[in-house]
Amino acid sequence: MKLTNRNLQHPVSRRDVIQAGAVGLLGLGMNHLSALQAMTAATQPARAKSVIYIFLSGGLAQQESFDMKPDAPMEYRGDFKSIRTRTPGLHICEHLPNLARISNKWSLVRSLTHGSSDHSLGHHIMLTGSSETPLGFSPSKPQKSDHPSIAALATALLPKRKDNLPPAIVMPDKLVHREGRTLAGQFAGTLGAQHDPWFLEMSPYHPKHYGAYPGYLFHHERGFEKEDTLRFQAPHLSLPQGLSLDRVLDRVSLRDAIEKQNEDLTKLAGDEAFDSTRQAAIGLLSNRKVHDAFSLEKVDPKLLDRYGRHSFGWSLLMAKNLVQSGVRLVQVNLGNNETWDTHQAAWPNLKNFLLPPMDQAVSALIEDLDASGQLEETLIVMGGEFGRTPKIKSITATALPGRDHWGHAQSILLAGGGIQGGRVIGETDKIGGYPISDAQTPENFAATIYEALGLPRETIWKDFTGRPHTLYMGSPIGGLT
Repeated sequence: MKLTNRNLQHPVSRRDVIQAGAVGLLGLGMNHLSALQAMTAATQPARAKSVIYIFLSGGLAQQESFDMKPDAPMEYRGDFKSIRTRTPGLHICEHLPNLARISNKWSLVRSLTHGSSDHSLGHHIMLTGSSETPLGFSPSKPQKSDHPSIAALATALLPKRKDNLPPAIVMPDKLVHREGRTLAGQFAGTLGAQHDPWFLEMSPYHPKHYGAYPGYLFHHERGFEKEDTLRFQAPHLSLPQGLSLDRVLDRVSLRDAIEKQNEDLTKLAGDEAFDSTRQAAIGLLSNRKVHDAFSLEKVDPKLLDRYGRHSFGWSLLMAKNLVQSGVRLVQVNLGNNETWDTHQAAWPNLKNFLLPPMDQAVSALIEDLDASGQLEETLIVMGGEFGRTPKIKSITATALPGRDHWGHAQSILLAGGGIQGGRVIGETDKIGGYPISDAQTPENFAATIYEALGLPRETIWKDFTGRPHTLYMGSPIGGLT
């Protein structure tokens, strides 16, 4: 296993990465740590200490998960049965039994809506919390004119910590289309690349990366796939644009690099030009609590079994560790390469490869945080870039049926952070196509996250030209607290 970075020419052992800890800071020069430090906004008392944003790239079908329509005509309702939950009157998919069992700990918004059924723009909308298409938007490549992601704004606006933990982390990998193009909406855009969130890359892009490998890896048409090269790897932190690891990683191990840095610091200690930010970088490297948060090596095997020994389970377990260590927002991409894009063979793929590991991992996360008394201070939100079409169709004459893209309605799960469990906000029509009550926007979704983090309504942020922008473009979703 090797550590890779676009600026790194000489790979090093991932074992050294684990031993070194927060490796993203190793490439910092004398004046570079400031690029990772957030400009600070005045904050109000946070409803939650942290937020975990679970993102289902590809678009979860609301009709096969949290908004089933058992009484709809056959061409709309699908193959799955609904089951009772612990919440009176609430029924969800039969393949979500663990979430059904603990429905008193989470709530639903069934009426989130926006106008795009395009993957790229849908990602941008739901990751930024802005329904407005930015000037110059490209479905093929992130642009400097893109709206900043929720994670990037958290990076820029939340107060920096004394231990230099980043305010926001995205994991286990960047969102990449199967054609290899990186999807827009994940980065800082007009905020400036220095505020890109940190990326823990534990699942490098792979064109067949569908599902929670190893046990749930699949191909949308062929079903189960076996791919021995896919590994959930020890993480490294990807630096924001402009920060290079070359300076300290040229043919030396990470451990040696740290030793050399310490020697250099000793020599520079008496120099009036010594940059205090370098001290902060070393402080983070020496923080054992931080080191442990970036590793699953010491986790109880029984805990691993509860979350699932697969990429979904490992990702959410690490997310829990990170928020417990002080990271304020963790975005977890459960599936890359538009994993949840169920155009064909929707029901066998959801039944066999997608819903079971998601159900296992998300329910374990909620129960774990609840048992430790930390659910109240950790907001969990889960959704994708859009929902799926009401009408079932086949993309070819021979393909098993599925559903197409649908921005007009999707279901969002929320738990913790002051959210009351067992509530359902909004309703869709008889075929799950459009909201008929309490429609919610991506702007309201983002405002719910910002409020939980303690960012006040009057907060503004400035783009790289110095122009001010309002953070809140909607109101927090009502009826949940």
